[in-house]
Amino acid sequence: MAKISVLSPIGGTRGTTTDVPALPADLRGLTIGFLDNTKHNFDRLVQGIGAVLVDKLGAARVVHMRKANAATGAAPEIIAAIAKECDLVFTGSAD
Repeated sequence: MAKISVLSPIGGTRGTTTDVPALPADLRGLTIGFLDNTKHNFDRLVQGIGAVLVDKLGAARVVHMRKANAATGAAPEIIAAIAKECDLVFTGSAD
């Protein structure tokens, strides 16, 4: 009789935690980053939100970086660059 392998779809739990820094009380003078996952229209959304953050809330500037595609995580170089350059980073998608 032939043997078959049965794989369990139940993942294991991770035992690590990460401290999340508090959000800034004010955006004035901060560099705000957006990590784009390449979904259609996210670039348009970022342009509009970025303009409001600078014009109305006093952010110093907006940085927009883009992943290779929506199906994979951002490359380590992108994560390092946006972390180095920005005070606060948003990520998301749009359609």
